[in-house]
Amino acid sequence: MPLPGPLLGTGFAMDGEVPKFTPVRHQKRLFMASMPKEPEAFAECVAEMLRRLQPEYAIDLVGPRELLVNGRRLDLENLYRMVNHEPNRGTEIVEHYLEQLFAGEAIQLGTMTFDFARPRIMPRIQPESIFEHLSREQVAHVPWVNDTVIVFVTDLPHMTVSITTEQLLRWNVSVDAMEEIARENLDNYAPELDVQLVESKEGGRAAILGQHDGYDAARLLMTDLYSRLAPQLGGDFFVATPARDMFVAFSRGPRPFIDRLRERVDSDYRRLPYPICNDFFFVTRDGVAGTKPMRMGEAA
Repeated sequence: MPLPGPLLGTGFAMDGEVPKFTPVRHQKRLFMASMPKEPEAFAECVAEMLRRLQPEYAIDLVGPRELLVNGRRLDLENLYRMVNHEPNRGTEIVEHYLEQLFAGEAIQLGTMTFDFARPRIMPRIQPESIFEHLSREQVAHVPWVNDTVIVFVTDLPHMTVSITTEQLLRWNVSVDAMEEIARENLDNYAPELDVQLVESKEGGRAAILGQHDGYDAARLLMTDLYSRLAPQLGGDFFVATPARDMFVAFSRGPRPFIDRLRERVDSDYRRLPYPICNDFFFVTRDGVAGTKPMRMGEAA
């Protein structure tokens, strides 16, 4: 039996996020609330849960954080990080993830029309390293700065599903047009952003964005980002997006402030689900530039 649409082709199409928790349909938990901490034991536990949920699927453990489901790769890295971030809810997170992955929504995506998808298309920033495990030719994307790419997802009520190059061909839409649509939808997704302004003990200023809707880091792609934040941050500014749900914009100095932020960003990049980049982005009136391999202490 083939996998539902989101896993066909790349094994990547579903982000595997859990943006909203809905009541789990099982009357009884399959396992205890916590999950094993060892990566291989964690993967074995996920495989067993999936076998119970989808007994007709062929499921094999092929790596410490990787399953083969009906011949398609299912990467468990982000799920593992999500559980480590909230260990007391481990089983709930995994069950919800698996249920949404194989939900009715997912199965119907193969026939999704462009008219249906268009208002739901959103951008995401991903590290170039995703192509170490995925086919670059099968994932619709645009190369960007700091060794990242912009990918596109269809935002559905319970999950987001990545858009493939096959879908672009079927819809007869170019990747440039897809980026324009995605950025426009992002601008309109949450017009009133929740931004917290903070002044550090060293004298630097930061603007922390916390919508917690899966698109915090992607706000770096907003067309009016500079005009929104430059007045509060003294003109051109830096942005850190160590993970998908992290966005911190901050002034260009002083150096102790930049150094302290660098340490925090490195830590968040290593521990949080959906890591993106531990280098800073530089935002000016003309657009966004990367700082890799420039060291920020020197720039400040």
